Amino acid sequence: MAWDVDGYVASLTSSSGHTVEAYGRDVAQFVAWADRGGCTDPSRLDHTSLRRYLSYLTTRGFSRRTIARKAAALRSFLRYLKRQGVVVTDPGRSLRAPKGSARLPRVPRSSEAVALLDAAVAQIQITDSSDEKPDAISQATALRDLAVLEVLYSTGIRVSELCGLGPTDCDLRRGALTVLGKGSKVRRIPLGAPAAEALDVWLTAGRPLFEKRDSPADAVFLNLRGRRLSTRDARRVLERFPMEDGRTLHPHALRHAYATHLLEGGADLRTVQELLGHADLATTQIYTHLTRERLRAVYEATHPRA
Repeated sequence: MAWDVDGYVASLTSSSGHTVEAYGRDVAQFVAWADRGGCTDPSRLDHTSLRRYLSYLTTRGFSRRTIARKAAALRSFLRYLKRQGVVVTDPGRSLRAPKGSARLPRVPRSSEAVALLDAAVAQIQITDSSDEKPDAISQATALRDLAVLEVLYSTGIRVSELCGLGPTDCDLRRGALTVLGKGSKVRRIPLGAPAAEALDVWLTAGRPLFEKRDSPADAVFLNLRGRRLSTRDARRVLERFPMEDGRTLHPHALRHAYATHLLEGGADLRTVQELLGHADLATTQIYTHLTRERLRAVYEATHPRA
């Protein structure tokens, strides 16, 4: 009862489901470690014991990025305990952990992104031009897959935000999406014409074929069972369209591509920050590192005195 982990998890009302799950698991692991070490009272915690826990995580082989997340969960938990009066001072306020690598995974170039979307369009054309009687569900699946890919690349939204879209969030006439992002923050994002068209065709010609009696009316994207499209379902969509080298992309790679291609096209950092829904500009700045690397690679490959 002293640790009140359940109360802490219940307090994370403005966090995403993934964050709540991860932080709850991280805090529970810390409490188990503290109990094993004989510290059953939160008031006995100090900065040294917290640093010892991070060192323990390092010896267990956790990555720097994972340790950084666990430290963030621990700081959040200790702030909660202080608000509840469980501890008088917050020993986690100055707790720091090594930051994970800031390098992004390989991001598809604009030509590769276009080729991916062309492949999705071609899949629709194949089902339409088949000599056999076309399978309505296969056609609807092709329409949905194209709409998923177009929306991800056109808007740069997170895959969880895509899966959470409702019909009222889609203003196809004005070409805009309203998205509920991290921290329950709402933002309105421009939607390109190809994405708006693909989304419109899916909603009018594809989605009705996926609907079941218990299908959620407030879900734009459905899976074959008529349920709201999950993040795993979205990953499977990308797996059906591998790159030329055979690798497949994670949906988040299209978010990276969206930001990188905007910056390469001349967009300013603040605008990209707003479009991505980043609370901190420093989070967006990682994309400038990537674009500089690309510029350097082009320079070294083309300049005779590079």
